[in-house]
Amino acid sequence: MTAIAPSILAADFSRLGDLVREVDRAGADRIHIDVMDGHFVPNLSMGSVVVKGLRPVTQKSLEVHLMVQDPGKFLEGFLTAGADRVIFHLEVEPDPRPLISRIHQAGKKAGLAFNPDKPVDEIAPFLGLVDLALCMTVFPGFGGQAFISSSIDRVRQLRELIKTHNPTCDLEVDGGIDAVTAPGVVAAGANVLVAGTAIFGAKDGPTAAVKHLADLAAHAAKSWA
Repeated sequence: MTAIAPSILAADFSRLGDLVREVDRAGADRIHIDVMDGHFVPNLSMGSVVVKGLRPVTQKSLEVHLMVQDPGKFLEGFLTAGADRVIFHLEVEPDPRPLISRIHQAGKKAGLAFNPDKPVDEIAPFLGLVDLALCMTVFPGFGGQAFISSSIDRVRQLRELIKTHNPTCDLEVDGGIDAVTAPGVVAAGANVLVAGTAIFGAKDGPTAAVKHLADLAAHAAKSWA
């Protein structure tokens, strides 16, 4: 089954709790929380207080994506606030093993992300240690960007590496994921879709968008599952 992970970066923050409840009821599998420090990416976003505020709102997994220069500095705050999964970038932690260990010691799941210009095979030595590998399909920092078409081949390559090193590892994609791009990345091997604008900006509303993405993904997944 393909997991749908609505990214609250695209949500109306004046209605954040209600919107998270809506996508939860619609069948979202987890809630994706993008954290930016203005250094690793040229933008600022939410802190651990948002995770703390959302923890009572949903029982679904809260997934924190640390797009920051020093993820270790922020880790404890998010874990204490209620994060279930923490993802950080290979670009800022060339040896991610100590941070992966800290996350697992806290009883949480660890994910490792990499940008579109990072060779996919550089994550291979660490796939056996993580619960999730995130292949960015845009350069991180801003929502609403166009999907980078060459990402399909990168997802396919990552799926082959996961089959070899850690078949239970999730393959997540993030960036420009919508009804047009979702089937292609799922057919290539992704089993977690992060979508922000396509869900919270959908003209028919978040509920319809979550269900539509899930239906598209279920059909496309048959080609590799």
